[in-house]
Amino acid sequence: MKEFRQSVTDPAFVQDPYPFYARLRAAGPIVRWPEAGGLVATTRDAVDTLLRDRRFGRARADGSPPDYPEHLSGFAALEAHSLLELEPPRHTQLRKLVLRAFTSRRVAALAPEIEALAETLIDALPEGPFDLLPHFAERLPATIIARLIGAPDADVPDLLAWSHAMVAVYRAARTRAEEDAAEAAARAFAAYLDDLIAERRATPRDDLLSHLLIAEADGQKLSRDEVVSTAILLLNAGHEATVHALGNGVKALLETGRIVTAETAEATVEEILRYDPPLHLFTRTAYEDVKLFGHAFAPGDTVALLLGSACRDPDLAPDPDRFDPERAPAAHPAFGAGLHFCLGAPLARLEMRLALPLLFSRLPGLRLTEPPRYAATWHFHGLERLMVASDTHPA
Repeated sequence: MKEFRQSVTDPAFVQDPYPFYARLRAAGPIVRWPEAGGLVATTRDAVDTLLRDRRFGRARADGSPPDYPEHLSGFAALEAHSLLELEPPRHTQLRKLVLRAFTSRRVAALAPEIEALAETLIDALPEGPFDLLPHFAERLPATIIARLIGAPDADVPDLLAWSHAMVAVYRAARTRAEEDAAEAAARAFAAYLDDLIAERRATPRDDLLSHLLIAEADGQKLSRDEVVSTAILLLNAGHEATVHALGNGVKALLETGRIVTAETAEATVEEILRYDPPLHLFTRTAYEDVKLFGHAFAPGDTVALLLGSACRDPDLAPDPDRFDPERAPAAHPAFGAGLHFCLGAPLARLEMRLALPLLFSRLPGLRLTEPPRYAATWHFHGLERLMVASDTHPA
């Protein structure tokens, strides 16, 4: 098996990891890349197969939670009840309860609210060149998921700050200072939700937090720890990936001279997610002896599934390095697959399908004012900032 060496903080890799991914794919579906954790799955077939194979999972082979140092004990306590880290039967029970509250009907009903918020945010854009990320791409999904949970709009800046601090723990390269900030954010976030939960127990509302508190399946309800962990997961995951997807998508559209309309939005969103996905890696652990793609996995072996590489596999989309919203949408793995398929995928898709056409219709002549640069936050893949300008101010 061929081994590759590539720092994930190397500036050239940060700005464009896809040529390196192509080299990995050319060497085979499973290769070694120590900086990404060791074994990596590179192709669409390998990534999709491993995501769906129940002989692999998120938790350790013995079911124990991930190891975190003592100074991340508050963060670890939340992770212990996170859907992302659980396997059946706990995952099945918890996901069923969450889906009772996070229904497709509830998500679809958000469409008018998403459109109205997008209009309000566009109305408030500053004149002249501005950074689209904090003014639009962050505020839209963060506000919508906060409202869905039941948090006031006024608290969104705090939620964003806590979320940004916490997700730094998942990055391939992190500092002790980032870990300390994540721990403080986790504790503050949990305390905030405890207060909000107390309010909802006293006075339930038609929001997700109230529904999580009363949701019941097979005679079971969510515990306090499960409600807090689930709410934080939905708030964090419910906007972080969408922020990057919106930013990466506007970048791709502007660099290729394209716009998006209501009629082309669905296909364009799927091509954005395939072409430049916001998350490039999931990890799986083997639970038994498995031989796949010419490699023998032993219990406890981990493999990194390179979503970013799978999305650029020629077997998924011909001429995959070309951004082409007119191509037939591909069944890409940007949101994962199988048991852990992203709960928030329908909401993220809806937000993008509604927000992007509004942005381009309200801002004629939208253009880049400086070359966009990606942040060194792999395996998250998003921009540091996105400076743009329009021919006409929306107001």
